[in-house]
Amino acid sequence: EDPSLERHFKGHRDAVTSVDFSLNKKQLASGSMDSCLMIWSMKPQMRAYRFMGHKDAVMCVQFSPSGHLVASGSRDKTVRLWIPSLKGDSTVFKAHTGTVRSVHFSSDGQSLVTASDDKTVKVWTVHRQKFLFSLSQHINWVRCARFSPDGRLIVSSSDDKTVKLWDKTSRECIHSFCEHEGFVNHVDFHPSGTCIAAAGTDSTVKLWDVRMNRLLQHYQGNSVVNSLSFHPSGNYLVTASNDSTVKILDLLEGRLLYTLHGHQGPATCVAFSRAGDLFASGGSDEQVMVWKTNFDTADYCDAPKTQKSGSSVDGSHHTWVEMDCGIQHKKTRTQDSGRNHGQQEEGTSLVNTLEHIMGQLDVLTETVSILEQRLTLTEDKLKECLENQQKIIQNKTN
Repeated sequence: EDPSLERHFKGHRDAVTSVDFSLNKKQLASGSMDSCLMIWSMKPQMRAYRFMGHKDAVMCVQFSPSGHLVASGSRDKTVRLWIPSLKGDSTVFKAHTGTVRSVHFSSDGQSLVTASDDKTVKVWTVHRQKFLFSLSQHINWVRCARFSPDGRLIVSSSDDKTVKLWDKTSRECIHSFCEHEGFVNHVDFHPSGTCIAAAGTDSTVKLWDVRMNRLLQHYQGNSVVNSLSFHPSGNYLVTASNDSTVKILDLLEGRLLYTLHGHQGPATCVAFSRAGDLFASGGSDEQVMVWKTNFDTADYCDAPKTQKSGSSVDGSHHTWVEMDCGIQHKKTRTQDSGRNHGQQEEGTSLVNTLEHIMGQLDVLTETVSILEQRLTLTEDKLKECLENQQKIIQNKTN
């Protein structure tokens, strides 16, 4: 079955720059050139929240793994961490000396990586919002930075036409991929962590193996690719392009699967939900669209391997791969199904409880951090008052 348009959100007053789903798919966050962050409820008839705080365009948004925080980066050079609730409290930190183009949480939710026009990639602790270190070998704007699923690597893409792979522990650049002929707008890790995909202004999407540092797949389009997102199974990739289309690539077959026309004007951003049954796209037409995936998502697989060359359905040249992995189709089980079901339910409720606790911790930490900020402000004001008083006393005695 083909992907279908599920929901249509209108509320931004300028181009949408970024979209991301919360873990439970109940909420969708979007950032826009209108300086606002919006949180949309996936339940019909539920209101959307508009969060204001950034002084300039919001370039990127992402939910924390638990879903209890949202990070945003802006042209005002700051990063904000929001509690996605009615009050919409946020803490702000001066992150870079240029536009912040990308924010990404590590999978344990403890670290945040940001990328900026100041040519650096920076890593922060989430709970204390403390700066840890900078990665600075790019020689032009850094468009995107992402943690690997295990948090040991960082990948970044830049207008210097390179994609760089970094070791988080040694803070060194392990490899530079230089095959793009234009700016590299977006990069991300395959769910397996063994390969990366990058999208560029040269109208290509390229996939590399990060263990052997070799090119696995190359898709040549006819328009600038702004954004991409891997399906959680690792078998599909969705892209957003300047020709207003959202495309779905089948990585197992190495071909273009669907081209979706929904936006009027460039499609700027795209993201699969954590379960993969939905994906969202945003455009310069100020609209956010949510699509039902619908295609067969039962196939799970390792990362792409052996390379071949071929031509895709639409005639554009690309490289494709054979996946040497056992594709597991759903099998029907008869015996023990009752017992397994009970265990699964117990496991699920335990996971839910743990997630809830983690979420509460996030909120507590965030509240403490907001209080700390207010305390610092109060202390500064008090210091100012005392200094002023001293000046008055000195002036009187003189």
